[in-house]
Amino acid sequence: MTDTPPDRLSIDPDSPYFVQSLLERGVGIRFKGQERRDVEEYSISEGWVRVALGKKVDRRGKPLTIKLNGPVEAWFERPAEGADAAAGEPAQDDGTQG
Repeated sequence: MTDTPPDRLSIDPDSPYFVQSLLERGVGIRFKGQERRDVEEYSISEGWVRVALGKKVDRRGKPLTIKLNGPVEAWFERPAEGADAAAGEPAQDDGTQG
């Protein structure tokens, strides 16, 4: 079982790439070797991230974004609820046998 984020994910609820359950786990993004906390959307396979352009907003009140190209890495900051319990069981068994 792999615990990797999807290839493309967005924090905009109107986007087809928005998945609330995955965002609640926290997704870390590394772009060009540096961790970024301001990513609005990313695509690993296409190699880009969208970040807010300062505090500027469009006429609908959504932040203006800019698309940056480069290598993108993504990971979950917290394990899934079911995977957390399953992952903890073998570690506890190994610790009590020794």
